[in-house]
Amino acid sequence: MKFEHLIEINDLLNPLSDTITREQLWRGLVIRAESPKLFVPHLDECEIGERESGSFKRRLRYGDLVVHDTVVLTPLQEVRYEVPAQGEIQASTLTMRIETPAEARLYVRFSYDDGTGEHTDPANKMYDDFKKSAYQEADIDTVRILRQLAAEGKLDASYLN
Repeated sequence: MKFEHLIEINDLLNPLSDTITREQLWRGLVIRAESPKLFVPHLDECEIGERESGSFKRRLRYGDLVVHDTVVLTPLQEVRYEVPAQGEIQASTLTMRIETPAEARLYVRFSYDDGTGEHTDPANKMYDDFKKSAYQEADIDTVRILRQLAAEGKLDASYLN
């Protein structure tokens, strides 16, 4: 199943909402990759492994399930999570890409590919629809947490140095 959607970061029509810069958004997406327990409540443990130029490996534990993945960082553009096939888990990817269609307009495009293709039978299609909805809700939560971190000054360059 392939699925993607956009979430607007700055609501330019709401003068009361705080504006997040591209740099703050980027730092938030990197924090999500390096400290996923802040964003994924059912994650028990995350170990950051080998770091290379522009990427790092992780070991994630959800109860008895352990998932190994690689995070690829393209600075100020995208964070890509690559999960190789392992055990009963198929290879999959998630890409969080920053898009700026106009000045001060920021979006994140979330693109999922779970490696299964599109289902047409009713039972699997219903399951795919459920997964899409769950992905979208998790992404909305991610943006909510990023906005909270920005409001607290935790995405400012001075805070991280």
